[in-house]
Amino acid sequence: MARPHLPLNALRAFEAAARHASFTQAANELNVTQAAVSHQVKLLESRLDVALFKRLPRGLLITPEGEALLPVMQDSFDRMAEMLERLETGRVRDILMVGAVGTFAVGWLLPHLPDFQARHPLIEIRLSTHNNRADIAAEGLDYAVRFGDGGWHGTEAMPLFEAPLSPLCIPRIAESLHEPSDLMHHTLLRSYREHEWTSWFEAAGVHATPPLAQGIVFDSSLAMMDAALQGAGVALCPPRMFTRQLASGAIRQPFDLHTSMGGYWLTRLKSRPVTPAMHAFETWLGEASTPHRAMDTGHFPEHRPLP
Repeated sequence: MARPHLPLNALRAFEAAARHASFTQAANELNVTQAAVSHQVKLLESRLDVALFKRLPRGLLITPEGEALLPVMQDSFDRMAEMLERLETGRVRDILMVGAVGTFAVGWLLPHLPDFQARHPLIEIRLSTHNNRADIAAEGLDYAVRFGDGGWHGTEAMPLFEAPLSPLCIPRIAESLHEPSDLMHHTLLRSYREHEWTSWFEAAGVHATPPLAQGIVFDSSLAMMDAALQGAGVALCPPRMFTRQLASGAIRQPFDLHTSMGGYWLTRLKSRPVTPAMHAFETWLGEASTPHRAMDTGHFPEHRPLP
């Protein structure tokens, strides 16, 4: 079936006029006269046999028909602009939508991404962060990196590496810590996972209920680390994700004792077909995380690779 001729100039004039609620401002944006914009919109209204605007003495009022058309036009123009941008170099760039737990994104992924970009210059990573509650479908993600045990409904999961937790604090607090039980006299910053400190104290051989702070409950190790850097207390975080703070001396790890509550996983929807760009990213991430996985303590569930 033949496609109808699309009056692109008229559609562009309508979209700009609707966004500005003004023919004059639309004309300034499109670098044409106000009369030209008005004429193009009238042509579109005549073709569709509907009124898209009510002309008022001071501006325009979009009609219900115009309100229905506007988001379709905006989405279409955005998609065309994105494709033209991808074609700038003469070769189509693949776009990969990746969501990641903020701690993993900042502490591990960002420092390693230059290597991926050097290997795959035609794949553009668009990275968003989340607090471990990712809706892959609603957010339009190809992959999501999450922390846990790998059990998320409707997803395929590949383990990357564990991230054991250990107390981290500023040097002033660390100097007062000689035995794990000394932590009982300090503010223990906590996450929404309630049993982390209890698990660490059990691993340290301290069988007492930790005095958890009755204040902020953090949904991110990044935020908890910021609080620790300000001297608000001792954070129970994965040292592997805060190597820069440890290397600079801003943060110290007073005890070489850890507890494992899970690890980082690369996940995608089972219903999502794997594109070449996705396969390249998955392969690279698996290889890049292998040295870290080799350091694990054996608590990881059985490897479930992404097909």
